[in-house]
Amino acid sequence: MTAAAELVFATATEADVPALVALVESAYRGESSRAGWTTEADLLDGQRTDPEGVRDAIGDPAGLVVTVALPKDTGATAAPVPLLACCQLQHRPAPHGPGAAYFGMFAVSPTAQGAGIGAAVLAHAERTARAVWRVERMEMQVITARTDLIAWYERRGYTRTGERTPFPYGDERFGLPRRPDLEFERLVKPLGG
Repeated sequence: MTAAAELVFATATEADVPALVALVESAYRGESSRAGWTTEADLLDGQRTDPEGVRDAIGDPAGLVVTVALPKDTGATAAPVPLLACCQLQHRPAPHGPGAAYFGMFAVSPTAQGAGIGAAVLAHAERTARAVWRVERMEMQVITARTDLIAWYERRGYTRTGERTPFPYGDERFGLPRRPDLEFERLVKPLGG
């Protein structure tokens, strides 16, 4: 679709909340998500996020939400540029050091998947976490049933820790599970100097 060098990265603001919610929902839930490979439609129904959750992430003083779009057309009739991708970074300091950055709310528009945008966003997030917080590692949680997604992260240097946490069954803010065996696993990547 586009070269990663053409992507425009920005820090999300309150005005981005509706577009971010729509992007995340389209990448993971419902029939529209099936146009890409990140769909969770076979695992979960319901919502993936909501405006309040996105607003909280944007307003978190220990974090930031990154939006990704193509450059704006500077013509007089230029329409707003839709978001192609997003992610959330949150600083998790350690008692005696810089700690880690948590990587979440990662979404790429289903119609833009497979063009290298996800890898470019992840690399940008890692560079940002190192530059802003000087962290030693990036961490994330992935649903263990998403073996294809875990393999994608492993190809980018992330390792499985074996640390698992249960899916929050009964909390509809995280979706409506379609299976009884969902859980998360923590993945980690050292970021080096």
